[in-house]
Amino acid sequence: MAISGIGTGSALAAQNTQALVNLQNQLNQLTQQLSTGQKSQDYAGLGSQAGLTVGLDAQLSALTGYGNAISLAGTNISIAQNALSQVGTMSNDVVQSINAPSNFTLDNNGQTTAQSGAVSQLDAVLAALNSQAAGNYLFSGSAVNQPSVASTDAILNGNGVQAGLKQVIAERAQADIGTSGLGRLNIPAAAGNTVSISDVATSPFGFKLAGITSNLTGATVSGAPPSMSVTLGSNPNNGDTIGFNLTLPDGSSQTVTLQATTASPPGANQFTIGTNAIMTAGSLQAALTTAVTNLAQTALPAASAIAAANDFFNSNPPQRVAGPAFGSATALVNGTSANTVMWYTGDNGSTPARSTALAQVGPSTTVAYGVRANEPALSNIVANIAVLAATSYAPGNPNASASYAALTQRVAANLDGQSGTQSLSNIQGDLANAQTTIKNAQNVNQQTQNTLTNMLQQIENVSPDQVGAQILTLQTNLQASMDVTGLLSKLSLVNFLPA
Repeated sequence: MAISGIGTGSALAAQNTQALVNLQNQLNQLTQQLSTGQKSQDYAGLGSQAGLTVGLDAQLSALTGYGNAISLAGTNISIAQNALSQVGTMSNDVVQSINAPSNFTLDNNGQTTAQSGAVSQLDAVLAALNSQAAGNYLFSGSAVNQPSVASTDAILNGNGVQAGLKQVIAERAQADIGTSGLGRLNIPAAAGNTVSISDVATSPFGFKLAGITSNLTGATVSGAPPSMSVTLGSNPNNGDTIGFNLTLPDGSSQTVTLQATTASPPGANQFTIGTNAIMTAGSLQAALTTAVTNLAQTALPAASAIAAANDFFNSNPPQRVAGPAFGSATALVNGTSANTVMWYTGDNGSTPARSTALAQVGPSTTVAYGVRANEPALSNIVANIAVLAATSYAPGNPNASASYAALTQRVAANLDGQSGTQSLSNIQGDLANAQTTIKNAQNVNQQTQNTLTNMLQQIENVSPDQVGAQILTLQTNLQASMDVTGLLSKLSLVNFLPA
């Protein structure tokens, strides 16, 4: 700032007074700059650089907004990642529990240690999926104001007239085994030397016949699913086998393999070679009926429970057996919120899950980090832990151990993940990529803020040392001017006249 001075000539008093006022104004301005550190308290005082300052302020304001979005998204993703880690831990714990060597021992509720533990593990998974950040539910998609999932008790046991998983499993079990106990298969008495088998093609329940594989000597297989037969042209040889290939309700496959034997009575999964093909066919039909009945009491309930869990957790809306009577039901129907617990309570829109939460972290950078609790990887984990927790066995059931083994084998395989389906690590990877993008945006944001702030400071701020020096100079000049003005005010023409 240029510092004005006052001439010592015989200027008019008014001119001297105005000069003193100007000096005082300059001193006041410099004093304010020293106290605030800024050149001016408004844009007008910045002169030609005012426009640049306005632009810089606008850019810094935008960067502050990006910074807030970065902070919020970073916090949300961090909490979501921790929740997913918890879900993964519980899933692994369940697998380890059911794979641990142990005797098949039931508690008072008809459950093994692994099953009773699954209730607590399901509770932990659901709690993780109901994680919140600043009051927003992170696994509800765009419906951040409502919980992501229902409670463990409601999901397993229902809520009033709303059926829970246990009821859905029980209804499906009746539908799958059917009224004959053969899992909806029809195995009539042998017609001469021919044994027939068929399923109910119009029903989604029970076993489905996939084919017959025979190496019985002299036998002919005819027909195609859902109805096939085998005709014995002659007696088979001892040790010959025939396989009836079945598909179970959960999509798994199992083959009932029967072996011809000369022993009478035959052993398990054997049929006695009679004196002729007709008698042998009768023995084959009896052995097939016994084997299917056994399978309907062991593997079928396990597969049925898995299918029911899939209907409950992985269908929108959930699927229920049309009934009662469930044993003769022929179709599935949509469950409603009036009669079935809706385990997932977040949004079910068509928007991809990640796109349900967006954060603009830069001028041209947007991060997508939304998650829904009903994504395939998560619903698969919830469904398989829940089905283990929901099933129980009668203490006196001779088939309970085999059925439990069939169930745990399926649960372990499902929790390990299936090729070609979404995995938990896929979701975690998506969020990790979002975190990387956010970190990079944060670095760019900070660097840009520093640069713009420096530019703005150079325009708006003053050097305390420089202003201090100017103040000292101005104070000296002001004092000198005031002294001169005082002296001049005392002068009179009399002082210059001869005595």
